Amino acid sequence: MSERLAKSAGTVGLAVMISRILGLVRDQVMAAFFGTGMAHDAFNIAMRVPSLVRDLFAEGAMSAAFIPTFTRYWKEHGQAAAWRLGNLVLNALMVVTGTLVIAGMIFAEPLLSLLPKEFSGSGGQDLLTLTVTLTRVVLPFLLLVAVAVALSGMLNSLRRFFVPAMSPAIYNVGVIFSAITIIPVCNALGWNPIFGIAIGTLIGGLGQIVFQLPLLRREGFRYEPVLSFRDPGLREILLLMGPGTLGLAASQVNLIVNTYLAVGEGEGAVTALQLAFRLMYLPIGLFGVSVATAAIPEITRQVNAGALGDVRRTVSSSIRMMLTLSVPATIGLMALSGPIVELIFERGQFTTESTRMTALALLCYAPGLIGYSAVKIASPTFYALKDARIPVLVSVSTIALNLVLNLALVRVLGFQGLALGTAIAALFNSGVLMYLLSRRIDGVEGGRVMVSFVKLLVASLAMGAAAVVTEAWLDATLPPLDHLVAWLPGDVMAANARTLRTGVRVGAAIGVGLAILALAATALRLHELTSVRTRIMARLRRTKEQ
Repeated sequence: MSERLAKSAGTVGLAVMISRILGLVRDQVMAAFFGTGMAHDAFNIAMRVPSLVRDLFAEGAMSAAFIPTFTRYWKEHGQAAAWRLGNLVLNALMVVTGTLVIAGMIFAEPLLSLLPKEFSGSGGQDLLTLTVTLTRVVLPFLLLVAVAVALSGMLNSLRRFFVPAMSPAIYNVGVIFSAITIIPVCNALGWNPIFGIAIGTLIGGLGQIVFQLPLLRREGFRYEPVLSFRDPGLREILLLMGPGTLGLAASQVNLIVNTYLAVGEGEGAVTALQLAFRLMYLPIGLFGVSVATAAIPEITRQVNAGALGDVRRTVSSSIRMMLTLSVPATIGLMALSGPIVELIFERGQFTTESTRMTALALLCYAPGLIGYSAVKIASPTFYALKDARIPVLVSVSTIALNLVLNLALVRVLGFQGLALGTAIAALFNSGVLMYLLSRRIDGVEGGRVMVSFVKLLVASLAMGAAAVVTEAWLDATLPPLDHLVAWLPGDVMAANARTLRTGVRVGAAIGVGLAILALAATALRLHELTSVRTRIMARLRRTKEQ
């Protein structure tokens, strides 16, 4: 069972890794064009609600509600009934999100006028007008992403993981393409160049749909314009998606709270928090989402079969696999937050001050990585068990805790206090959910999980210390590398030499850190990490032989 789970998670992980790398390229392009300036802040505020819906649907409510019901219909009622249910869900989502898009366009200005006065005060009324216009342009992304995730849900139910996991990469390609091709057109027309990114968002959203349709059609899906809110299958999904969305909403609602509070912390705070969160979320996409995407359909089948023992083993295996990957990633991000941000973003309009702000936010966000990853497994498991009450109650409690923490910490630490409060709330959310899930299914092999966690933490701390020492030593001793790029023009040469030098520092620090992690894993007999390393090496050997 764990081998099949690992194989499925690996398939998803490969696709997600490609998407997340392209996501980093997208963020690099935007940072180079706009830095942490007000136009970038305005775009991030405009995208906050569409991004919330995307993350909730793509990585939460759809998995929690749609997949279990669609899988059961396929098994109990046959393919035709399952495809009809898929069409009902697809059309219902289009009606609901289409209504939200229209309402959002109408009420964008009065809603955004509720932002703290510091927002429009720092950029004048023009900044508020820009944010309102951007919001109206990007809102149709809500409808596009709803369709895309419905298609992904059907494919995941059929154990077709790679294409749905790759579809976000198409969104990133759309934004990157638009930055390169549409921004020059915006400049020529006298428009704010940030509108090139807004248009690219819609292109990318449409691309996610087009990318998935051929495979779904090969599986037998045909679109039908049917809609009946009285259909029992659709009602079941919508009833589950309501609390399911609330149960998985804590992190996203907290981000909206952070955005609102960050507006009052000066220029660049919104974008610094946004970029730092995306860097922290990269390992979640690679590890937490990958493991959960592979595990949830399996857990659903085991619940439907009444095999509670298999559910316990799958949940335990999923948690240990997630910890094996996310604990070292957490320590690594904290240890090298500054150099990582410098390497990825510091060019163009993204200055040294931008790097400092983003690195501080990343340092404070990173501890929440483990919490976010664990929730991806725990919360959907409750919905597979048809228990929506607990995730909702825990989510509401988490939102309240995060609000209290952020209001207190922002006064002490500034905008980075918002990141720290969110991280603490994420750990609280996951800890309470895992405790209650353990009680619900009579244990998750807690002793085994805790032993693995302690060993991982010790090994990861050794890794982090080695990485910090290595990077600091190289920063003090490594000479300029201008001669390696001397053939480039002056300013370009200097910028690329700095990037190359930072890359050497970060690469060497990561390499030394991973070596120490491997040695520590062997000394501590950390079988999970050794198993992951063995599978990675086997995959690399197969790739080389091919």
